[in-house]
Amino acid sequence: MAEKKIGEIKAELQAAADKELPLFIQEYETDERNGVQALVAKAKKRIDALEKEMLRTEEMKRYEKEYASYGYICGIDEVGRGPLAGPVVASAVILPKDCNILYINDSKQLSEKKREELYDIIMQEAVAVGIGYASHTRIDEINILQATYEAMREAISKLPVKPDILLNDAVTIPEVDVRQVPIIKGDAKSMSIAAASIIAKVTRDRLMVEFDKAYPEYHFAENKGYGSAVHIEALKEVGPSPIHRQTFIKNFC
Repeated sequence: MAEKKIGEIKAELQAAADKELPLFIQEYETDERNGVQALVAKAKKRIDALEKEMLRTEEMKRYEKEYASYGYICGIDEVGRGPLAGPVVASAVILPKDCNILYINDSKQLSEKKREELYDIIMQEAVAVGIGYASHTRIDEINILQATYEAMREAISKLPVKPDILLNDAVTIPEVDVRQVPIIKGDAKSMSIAAASIIAKVTRDRLMVEFDKAYPEYHFAENKGYGSAVHIEALKEVGPSPIHRQTFIKNFC
């Protein structure tokens, strides 16, 4: 039988699922060609990286394990407290007890592509997801902190099941009759909170991309409403759009 070309073996590695990597290594580790040995080494690195990610994911479940006696454990997080325009968005996510979704992390630590991938997986596998919003006008009316709490309460109310405990990113939400555990930097420490941060981030980013179509001069698709140089320049030249937070832009208009 003719020896496989290195290009063919490379294509096999690229197409191989994680669980197929040990078989790939077993098949080709005796092939003495330098190019094949480089591919075997690459497969081994993938396995090492996967094992590290599995350990990191397990560590992200420490609060979920600590409160495992509760039924539905819900992670809460928000996105959009700092932008000059658009809503603040909160998400409440209840993951299954045996959840093993890899690569869930604080949404700020993930690429846009990875967030989008994880959004679909979380929405498919979660027991329940709720999303809440507070508009730019509401933020101006009651201030950003109170608007954030309002969006969080809405997210909780939209869950199809009632959570038994809330794991929150840093805050304690007023007027909620469920036990709360505020965790500083919780989106980097709790899988449930991290999942909520991803859902909130992707939801808000998609909204800002839609707003960009209506108000292209502010480049919302790129800056998502945050105060980038081009955004601030547009504020000074054009003035505010209908979705700007008036209480946030006093220094620019």
